[in-house]
Amino acid sequence: MNLLTLFAIGRERRPDKTAIEFKDTRGPLGAQELTFSGLQREVERWAAAFVRMGVQKGDRVGLYLCNRPEFVIAYLAALEVGAIMVPINLRYRRRELSHILNDAEPALLIIEDEHWPVLDEIVGIEIGPGLTVLSVDRSESWLEEADGKEWTSASRPLTRGEETALIMYTSGTTGASKGAVLTHNHVLATVTGLLSAWAWQADDVLLLPLPLFHTHGLVVGLHCALAMGATVRLRTGFDATETVKTLSSGAATLFFAVPTIYTRLVDFLAEAEEVPSFASMRLFCSGSAPLPAEIHNAFERLTGKRILERYGMTETGMNFSNPYAGPRVAGTVGTPLPGVFARIVDAAGQDLPAGEEGELLLRGSNVFDEYWRAPQKTAESFVRDELGNRWFLTGDLARMDPLSGYVTLLGRRHELIISGGLNIYPREVEEMLTTFPGIEEAAVVGEPDAEWGEAPVAYLVCSCEIDEVDLERYCRGQLASYKLPRRLRFVGALPRNAMGKVQKHLLPRGDVE
Repeated sequence: MNLLTLFAIGRERRPDKTAIEFKDTRGPLGAQELTFSGLQREVERWAAAFVRMGVQKGDRVGLYLCNRPEFVIAYLAALEVGAIMVPINLRYRRRELSHILNDAEPALLIIEDEHWPVLDEIVGIEIGPGLTVLSVDRSESWLEEADGKEWTSASRPLTRGEETALIMYTSGTTGASKGAVLTHNHVLATVTGLLSAWAWQADDVLLLPLPLFHTHGLVVGLHCALAMGATVRLRTGFDATETVKTLSSGAATLFFAVPTIYTRLVDFLAEAEEVPSFASMRLFCSGSAPLPAEIHNAFERLTGKRILERYGMTETGMNFSNPYAGPRVAGTVGTPLPGVFARIVDAAGQDLPAGEEGELLLRGSNVFDEYWRAPQKTAESFVRDELGNRWFLTGDLARMDPLSGYVTLLGRRHELIISGGLNIYPREVEEMLTTFPGIEEAAVVGEPDAEWGEAPVAYLVCSCEIDEVDLERYCRGQLASYKLPRRLRFVGALPRNAMGKVQKHLLPRGDVE
């Protein structure tokens, strides 16, 4: 089985049902709607054009696009011809684009007109020959040349489940981004697991503002909807007013977002004269970054809906989830999804008992096998146990509750602060700091210290002036003294990537006001 055969099941249920309802929250692209049968007709038209351009099975097709129907069409058309899709973060510019295009070596790159200036800087200079670049804003001109060339499911090359469907590049916070090679089977494992775990239904409608170049929007959102035959209300980005209107009007049943979006929704609803009802909504889901417990609880107070937190990675798809039917514990990511195996180990790789803190290791049919053209990095990312099982080193520190089995993520291994020989987990300190009135956001990092080796330093985004004496007194009543920030730095904003994750390596060093 491959992804197209899975998607065909959803399409065959109700071919005339709306598959994609699109609205550009920015304005220029307007609105558009495609039924499942209409979407497939466009996919076949694009597939014929790709073949005419010389795209062959195994070639890479890069998509440097915002959320729009053409992204979905181009992706499915690439799968139709047996090609491998490479989604590219829209925030990437010359250095990052040059790296990905040279590393993945796509035969075809599809962009929007507004991105030509970025491409002009590198194509022909830093990128070798053999790359065809097309704009979706001029698609009719190159699609017309392929019209009349019939493409049907019988035209598809044989694509097995173990063959590559996607190369998804990591965010590259600790170096050049790496391409995680994801086969059809890897993605199928995540999708089929989520369809069951979250009780997806054919009548579901997903409001999706998350970027399709990221696994959260693409795999968790779009793939699941296509597989179930559910409708996606695709948006170019998040707009609080439009989101609340859609979710409260009965026009959606599912909403997937990142913590930053939930924070904005809480602020928006807290200022509203009257909080609308979200009676039609059966699932609010959060992921891609830690959701502060106070936002989780505030959202429930305002809406009566309890957010479901889960945990996934580019390299693995989805791994853990709080239960759909069962207690959802703020600050935890729940238990492993179907087919996912997990261990928490110490620095020597030995299993730790529940309740102790260590690195999280994963294996399962959802876990990727390799990084693209990076055998050394691949070898460094896996270990084998005494039975020969291959485990992925996530780099995430975690703890499992001895009673519930729920897992709490404590932060990245490389972000662990060791001060005077004692471990400090930044997330614990950050969550404590944001409970102090006036502190909107916090990021805690370790910086060199002559006495302790490392000392925790807090970068704070505040809505008002903070009395540091009061803050220190408050902190001392919350946590052990060795965990408390030695220095405070007040900043206007925390640097984040497209999915809302704080980029701690970009924090300004030194005192900033």
